[in-house]
Amino acid sequence: MGPAATSPPAGARHHATHPFLFLVLFVPFGAVPGFLTVALAYDLSKKGISTSDIAVVVGLSYISLIFKWLWAPLVDTLLTRKIWYVGSTAVCAIGLWLAGRAAMGEHPSLTMISIALTISNFTSTLLAMAVESLMAATVPDALRGQAGGWSQAGNLGGQGLGGGLSLWLIQNYGLSDAASGAALGALCVLCCLALLWVDDSRPLLKVEGHVEAVGHLGLGGNLKAIGVDLWDLLRSRVGVLALLICLLPIGSGAAQNLWSPIADEWHASANVVAFVTGAMSGLISALGCLAGGWLCDRMDRKAAYCVFGLLLVLAAAGMALCPRTSNQYIFWTSAYAFVVGLCYAAYCAVVLEAIGNTAAATKFSFLSAVSNAPIMLMTFVDGYAQSHLGTKGMLWTDAACGVAGIAVFAAVFGGTRRRPAAVLAEAR
Repeated sequence: MGPAATSPPAGARHHATHPFLFLVLFVPFGAVPGFLTVALAYDLSKKGISTSDIAVVVGLSYISLIFKWLWAPLVDTLLTRKIWYVGSTAVCAIGLWLAGRAAMGEHPSLTMISIALTISNFTSTLLAMAVESLMAATVPDALRGQAGGWSQAGNLGGQGLGGGLSLWLIQNYGLSDAASGAALGALCVLCCLALLWVDDSRPLLKVEGHVEAVGHLGLGGNLKAIGVDLWDLLRSRVGVLALLICLLPIGSGAAQNLWSPIADEWHASANVVAFVTGAMSGLISALGCLAGGWLCDRMDRKAAYCVFGLLLVLAAAGMALCPRTSNQYIFWTSAYAFVVGLCYAAYCAVVLEAIGNTAAATKFSFLSAVSNAPIMLMTFVDGYAQSHLGTKGMLWTDAACGVAGIAVFAAVFGGTRRRPAAVLAEAR
């Protein structure tokens, strides 16, 4: 029996949560990178910071996301998921303000910006774990595609809100980077209100083949149960394929982290950048997430991810070939954002399908951490390619890596498919 087949004990069942609530709860998680990649990146580029240096700051911000599985067992074993969410969101808000303060002045400190954003990213991982665990516990399998779509709509919509709203406040209302970060942090705290409509309980663990709420095992027993559950997932075919999807550079969308500093090549103004890569990008990506989640509940979720990844390759290639005008910048960054939404929804649906409902924070965080590795790597690669090959070379590099990732996954997927004779033998 695979890892997704476990069921919670009767006393631990939840009322089904409407997937829309996960959109609201994921907004703070997206707001942190959005504030960096749009608002701060644009401001830093105007102060003479190079695109490659900005790419390094953006890439380093993913370190907490890559190693978050190390502290995920805290959410699976201590307190309730609502407590983790509220506390983490409050600290995230403070981190956004600190990052804004560090970016102020004619010679901002990239080191201090990275430290402040590391604080925000660390705590944002805890709030994301809490939401992911709630999804695993309260969403039935038939709706996991939609739950993935709504949650990633909140993630990407939060990136648009964090970037576009912050930059708009800076450019049009004269707010400092610090004040803009503080305003964004206040909006993130308001997202805690969505928890009023979500059931919560102690997390679930699988212990010797049965499911029970965390309680009597003690720290060592809890960690052992989590480790065994994670190992069972990783040695199953569904777990291997989910891990591979997260590890390969398919649908990473890393190029959009650098839309702001290259906007001048398309003669895009500050207001265009703020709107298109901020609020408009968030809305378009959210629509892509909803469409992707709907499709993932109606087809094989892993196949959907690869199809969406191929569409992202075509979007990057189209932008590389297009004329350098503001309208073309608007169109292709928007197309790229929509397909990123499709990819993110499919990624979340694949992970939810694989992890089941036990040790959900740890298993989801492990796969999610792996998925951030290609985003960080591709941000470095795209930044390096832009500095050495120009923007067109960056876009072609982004597209080529996507094609290579899809080819590798297709080969492994086909190579691990069980032959009909083996399936028949198992049935006997």
